[in-house]
Amino acid sequence: MKKKGVKRIYWIIGIMIFIIGFSFSVSCAEPKMPIPKISIGLDEANNPKEVANSLEILFLMTVLALAPSILIMMTCFTRIIIVLSFIRKAIATQTTPPNQVLIGLALFLTFFIMAPIGSEINEKAIQPYLNEQISAEVAIENGMAPLRKFMFNQTREKDLALFIDISGSEVPKELKDIPTKALIPAFIISELKTGFQIGYVLFIPFVIVDMVVASTLMSMGMMMLPPVMISMPFKILLFILVDGWNLIIKSLIMGFK
Repeated sequence: MKKKGVKRIYWIIGIMIFIIGFSFSVSCAEPKMPIPKISIGLDEANNPKEVANSLEILFLMTVLALAPSILIMMTCFTRIIIVLSFIRKAIATQTTPPNQVLIGLALFLTFFIMAPIGSEINEKAIQPYLNEQISAEVAIENGMAPLRKFMFNQTREKDLALFIDISGSEVPKELKDIPTKALIPAFIISELKTGFQIGYVLFIPFVIVDMVVASTLMSMGMMMLPPVMISMPFKILLFILVDGWNLIIKSLIMGFK
């Protein structure tokens, strides 16, 4: 009886192995939905138009690769993110708000401030080019014009003169005479300086709070107690009472000409 029971167990195990193997072979069979194949090919251009189209595609791919740098360095994003980072350091809240929140806020503020410029670029450059009313060269020139004007309005003359002098270019008489290769770095360092200036002003009231708390703790003989731990709630309370976020965002938006 025991041998029969063992044989039955062996038969059951064998049937289960057969079922599992059959189901696995069915699952590994060719699927009903074919998997698409993606391939990129290079063919010989037969006429100058195809060559021009290929060059335009390469140019657009280059622009897309540089899009993050353009967004960060040629817009108001740099100043905004620097100021937001300074205010977080001044309150001494470490990672609150987190970097993702600060970057997201800076991006949406950038879109809000640059919206009129984006609309102008769309009307004068993108739409006429898509409708084949202007060439690619004219579209680039029309698209850069409002962006160059924005950067010029935020750039200090001293910074602009520095790069014009280094590049050996002639002294420009009008905005159109300023080379873009000098305008962009001058705009960047001007934005950095402006952001640090705003950050310095923001630090002053919070440093005063730290000094008052540190002096109070020292006079009470609590020298082992970290002043930052005690001053942080007061700095947060001060920031809330003056409606700090509203004031900072308003100052940043109104600061752009």
